[in-house]
Amino acid sequence: MTTLPNFRSPAVLLNHARHTMGFYHPRAIDPAGGLYHYFKDDGTVYDAQHRHLVSSTRFVFTYAMAYRHFRDPAYLEGAGHALRFLREVHRDPVGGGYAWLLDGGKVADGTQHAYGLAFVLLAYAHATMAGLEQARAWIGETFALMEARFWDPQAGLYADEASQDWTLSGYRGQNANMHACEALQAAWQATGERRYLERAYTIAYNITQRQAERCGGLIWEHYDAQWQPDWAYNFDDPENLFRPWGYQPGHFTEWAKLLLQLEARASGVLEQDLGWLLPTAERLYRVAVEKGWDAEHGGLCYSLAPDLTVCDTHKYFWVQAESAAAAAMLAQRTGNAEYWEWYERLWAYSWTHFVDHQYGAWFRILDRENRKLSDEKSPAGKVDYHTMGACYDILAVLAKADHA
Repeated sequence: MTTLPNFRSPAVLLNHARHTMGFYHPRAIDPAGGLYHYFKDDGTVYDAQHRHLVSSTRFVFTYAMAYRHFRDPAYLEGAGHALRFLREVHRDPVGGGYAWLLDGGKVADGTQHAYGLAFVLLAYAHATMAGLEQARAWIGETFALMEARFWDPQAGLYADEASQDWTLSGYRGQNANMHACEALQAAWQATGERRYLERAYTIAYNITQRQAERCGGLIWEHYDAQWQPDWAYNFDDPENLFRPWGYQPGHFTEWAKLLLQLEARASGVLEQDLGWLLPTAERLYRVAVEKGWDAEHGGLCYSLAPDLTVCDTHKYFWVQAESAAAAAMLAQRTGNAEYWEWYERLWAYSWTHFVDHQYGAWFRILDRENRKLSDEKSPAGKVDYHTMGACYDILAVLAKADHA
């Protein structure tokens, strides 16, 4: 049995983030523009042509954060390289939208997604915080686009999807709103503009309070145009990459993290009631780990059916990483040692089964017995934004504890 490192050591977390980044840099950089998005376990690029908006935006985040933590100029250069591709190739200069999928620089899927725009906003905010000042004006521009094209003032939430000419579909989802809440908090960090924090608060309240009341107190993924739960959506496609069927323990813990971040940032800034944020975060986390943890093989499962039984036993990398970050935040916020126990349990499991100690980064998906399903470590969308982001979130918690 390998000796586990001390996961509450900042040096361990920083080294792990650097090791993970080493899987992508510099091999991900395409000298012709942008970055490669599809990697096998050993780092081999298996599709050099396609570029997905989610990977393109998340690469801006990973490079910007790596630069802020390690101050290596190559990371800042990488962030600028990723930013240019996002701005000059993904963006439609006429309609202002962003192509969902490119093939050799040409639009392969021009569908507009609020989820995608949330990551565009996140990318511009983090580029700005890394010192790429040209991105500052694009934060407000992207927010205005999201408001004009997707904001539903009656629901107080963003709609989800539109055609290339901006005709909205009838689908509504929580996932785009969750990542909008994350991106809006980053926009507030980058600019200090209160409107972003206010919008993040509105979304958080409406998803985790009002919408949750319609779904047994928990967060269902899918809704119709009137924001009523659609219990059947993707029932036949439970492993859909962005819209899986079922309750998502990983989204419960991700929301727990976002609610605690919102509480810390809004305290003394917003007049709104913040008293519901911590209890909601604790409740969501508790359900995720009590219903989702695999007591036999370890790890949090992917999906729960409406009756909270496990309906997808696969283990996904991001679920473990986000849950570890949320556990650290809850431990620091509440002083409850049980959260540190969950933190250690999640890290021990992930370190043993998900982290690729040979080549770097995390494997994407394992079966219930923790066997890999394929040798595709990083298909479109992954780029280990979740795993490195979790390390940086935890480092912030540990720094706070040091100054307490």
